[in-house]
Amino acid sequence: MFDSPNLESKIVEIYNLYYLDVYRFLIYFMGNRNDAEDLTQEVFIRVLKSLPKFNSNYPLNTWILSIAKHVAIDHYRKKRFTTLFKEGFFKQLASSDKKPDEEFEIAETKRLIHEAIATLKPNFRAVVILRGINEFSVSETAAVLQCSMAKVKVDYHRALKILKNKLNIDVEGALPNAK
Repeated sequence: MFDSPNLESKIVEIYNLYYLDVYRFLIYFMGNRNDAEDLTQEVFIRVLKSLPKFNSNYPLNTWILSIAKHVAIDHYRKKRFTTLFKEGFFKQLASSDKKPDEEFEIAETKRLIHEAIATLKPNFRAVVILRGINEFSVSETAAVLQCSMAKVKVDYHRALKILKNKLNIDVEGALPNAK
């Protein structure tokens, strides 16, 4: 699919198209901007190394996010984080169209959601990030996580049930707003 003379321009194109998706996925998974930035670069280094072997029958975005998932898990295993989500990322987000009390309430809800997500086991956490926050389809999520669509559905349902019990709110409605 990728020939050598055109490889450099294709890599730049891929980076520009998928950088934000990878970065966002890693921020949610790792909970730390510095780790997410470093790991995003690691993902694209792996993409660069593996690009000549890429199977074009497989969607490029799911292949790249699958690499991101593996990079994050490898990093997680090495560091053995006790807490994966920090509230610092959301403190830096500002909204100009909301009152301070509304901003506080939104920030507090996001913080609670992310703390609850951080307590989920890694498989559930990944499914919630992809399906609930990034709004991937079941098939896209299954491709990224390299599992069956049935497993994605079951894990997502179980994760939402756990989150609902912890938070006592409509989790499905709140997740897309946790971006």
